[in-house]
Amino acid sequence: MDSPSRGQVHKNWRSHLYEIIFGTVTPAGKAFDVALIWSIIFSVAIVIIESVHSIRDAYGGILYGIEWFFTILFTIEYILRLISVKRPVNYATSFFGIVDLLAIFPTYLSIFVPGSQSLLTIRALRLLRIFRVFKLTHFTREARTIMAALRASGRKIGVFISAVLAIVVITGSVMYVIEGEKNGFVDIPTSIYWAIVTLTTVGYGDISPHTPMGKTLASFLMIIGYGIIAVPTGIVTVELSQATKKTPNIRKCPACSTSDHASDAKFCRECGKKLP
Repeated sequence: MDSPSRGQVHKNWRSHLYEIIFGTVTPAGKAFDVALIWSIIFSVAIVIIESVHSIRDAYGGILYGIEWFFTILFTIEYILRLISVKRPVNYATSFFGIVDLLAIFPTYLSIFVPGSQSLLTIRALRLLRIFRVFKLTHFTREARTIMAALRASGRKIGVFISAVLAIVVITGSVMYVIEGEKNGFVDIPTSIYWAIVTLTTVGYGDISPHTPMGKTLASFLMIIGYGIIAVPTGIVTVELSQATKKTPNIRKCPACSTSDHASDAKFCRECGKKLP
């Protein structure tokens, strides 16, 4: 019997690694994903705990070492993911590929920029894999529907935001003229900040008008704010209703990560691999 060639061994090794890292059907793949999820949870918890001064003063060295342990662990995992897929560029430029890279980047950045390791909380985005691990992939269709609605609403919301910006710039400038520096409106940017806070009905109260004319203008801006809040909600709601009717049940190829497949597709349109 002929022994397998080096290329076949390499291919089988990569296929087996792919099944473990990206698959959830085999026991090894399921165990890998569960261990990964717990590692992500613990690593994010360490970052949050490390931000508490009293804990950092007492256990800073230990926590720093644990952060590096998880970073090295996730770095090895990221490299193995690149090795196991047929098209590493597709994975590296995908949503999860970018998130996986950002999950390890802050620790290395902290060598040059102290304190940047606090950005490691972005690892929480990796927990989105829980939908795939626990067979909740049907939720991805709802996520695609929301994204389609947001994309369709982009132009309308862009026009709306432009109008809002014009309102706050004009109102802030007028309020600067009415109230002046003596009442806290020291410059136009500060007055625009006040207009934004008032229009969005946040109302911090750090700056407020004192003159009757200023209070009148503020009252009109508050009333306009209530109406403005409802506009983007209505736009997205309409587009969400339309997207719900149009969004197909798209599946993703496990080999090349192409995700433009209809619900009745049996083979990947890019690499020809059979779809699960």
